Order: sequence, then structure tokens, then C-alpha cells
Amino acid sequence: MGQRLPPLNALRAFEAAARRTSFVRAAEELSVTPAAVSQQVRGLEQFLGIQLFLRQRNTLTLTEAGRAFLPGVHEAFRSLTRATEQLQARAFETLLHLSAPPTFATQWLRPRLARFSQRHPDIEVRLAASKGLTDFAREDFDAAIRYGRGPYPGLEAERFLDDELFPVCAPSLVERGARLRRPEDLRLHVLLQDGASAEDETAPDWQRWLDRLGVEGIDARKGPAFTPGHLVIHAAIDAQGVALVKRSWVEAELADGRLVRPFGESLPTCFSYQLVRPTDRPVSRKIALFRAWLFEEAGAGRLAMTQAGPACAA
Repeated sequence: MGQRLPPLNALRAFEAAARRTSFVRAAEELSVTPAAVSQQVRGLEQFLGIQLFLRQRNTLTLTEAGRAFLPGVHEAFRSLTRATEQLQARAFETLLHLSAPPTFATQWLRPRLARFSQRHPDIEVRLAASKGLTDFAREDFDAAIRYGRGPYPGLEAERFLDDELFPVCAPSLVERGARLRRPEDLRLHVLLQDGASAEDETAPDWQRWLDRLGVEGIDARKGPAFTPGHLVIHAAIDAQGVALVKRSWVEAELADGRLVRPFGESLPTCFSYQLVRPTDRPVSRKIALFRAWLFEEAGAGRLAMTQAGPACAA
């Protein structure tokens, strides 16, 4: 093991030149100049102290030593190729690349991923937050979570979580602020706006929500706006006003008391969270395990909660 090995680039130049019987053709294969190949081979011969090629005007012939050396070099490169392919295949099966909407990724998915990692420690999740649709042909993702109605051409989409919309605020706003016992009382409070609602029908929108409940006389467009949606949640926690949110976004904050629901009115959303993946790829082990865990976390009881229709809100 203490023996110093020849440089890898020199071995590559020798192997290509021996196989192609030409420095020029070897250079084309390796994307270098013929002079560079010749220099690498000469350096290898000097390193070994042995001549490997007989160089004549238009021919390149292996010496007896070169012929004896070549099979071992061939096998070494084949072994390196096999080891690299095996490593990449293992990485492919243990690295799970996911894309999800920013607020859902922040508020619902990320806090739960530790449980997935505990159950499947051999799978490493890489989560990217993205609002747009995933282009699986151009982007390196195994699957994505999207919020919408579907269908998505060329993708298999499985609905795993429905949602509902309702107002939330800091406890202090209810305890020490103006009256806030029913939707009509919202006229006495600052409405925190989701900045994406003007151009994204899936974002929580006060006007649509109030219209569905038949509440009038409130300027639903007035109030500070935040993008992405989890900034609205933090503004509500800081008692800056009342936020309209999806249940999936605030489960932890409601559970630990950082946010409260001032009244019970809520509306199911017109959309659902869906796990999507390309139909032209086989279902790998990592996808199957993540899918099973995801549906378990979402809870089968919620799948029937939303029925899109006139009573739903974005």
C-alpha cells in the first residue's frame, strides 16, 4: 500500500491511446489535444521507467510491456466504473428530493419530517419550498406536493389532505381587544392579508371567505399584506391583527396557545394537497415509504372533509 501509484490522468491517456491505437483519436475521446495525450503517456513511461509504445511516423504500437500492462489498467477502470455506478445507485435510493409549497413546507411538513427520519434513517430527505409547478424533466425531484384540484398531465396525483379556512389571532387580542365573538366583529379589527391572494386563487382571501358566509359591511381588502403565508401567521402571533389561515398551517400554534380561534365559523377549501410524481418512472422504495408515511400523518379521517362546491372557499 505504500507504493506510489501512477497519476490517474496518465493512466487514462495510456488506456485510451492503447485502445484507439492513436494519440489523435484518444485526444478526441478525452477532449484534450494530441500533444497533451502524448505528454501524459511520456510522463507515465518516465514514472514506470518502462517504454509502453513504439512510436513510428503514422503508427502507434504497444510494446510487450505495454501489452502486459493494458489488461490490468482496463480492469482498474472497469472496477472504478462499477464502484461509481453502485455508489450513485445507492445514493439514488437513499436521497429523497421533494418540493412543496412554502407555507405548507414550513408549517406542516418540515416539523413532521423528523418522525419520517426516525422510522427510515437510511433515507435522507431534501426538501425545497417552491410555489410553482415542478418540471420533473428539468428539475431533480422524486416527487412534489401541490395544492390544487388537478389533474396534472403526465403526473400521478394522490390527494392526501383536505383543509379548511378560519380566522386566528393572538389570545391577547380576544382578551383585551375589541369584541371578537362572531364574523361581523371583524370590522373592529385589522385584517392581515395574504399577499398572494390577488393573483393566486388558492391563497386565503378575506373577501371570498366573508362572501361565502354572507357577511357584509367589512372592507376585506384593507390591512397589511404578507408573502409567503407563514409571515401572516407570525404577524397574527405578534397580535398585529386577525389572520385567515388554513388549518394545516396552524395546528401547532393552536395546540400550544400561541394562536386561538375567536369564533367557530370555518369553510372547507376548494382544493386539496396532493402528492404528485411522474407516471413514466417506477415507484421506488423511498417513494413508497414516504407515501405511506405521508398518508399516515395526514390521517385517513381528513380525506373526506372537503367537498368542493359553492360553500367552499379558496
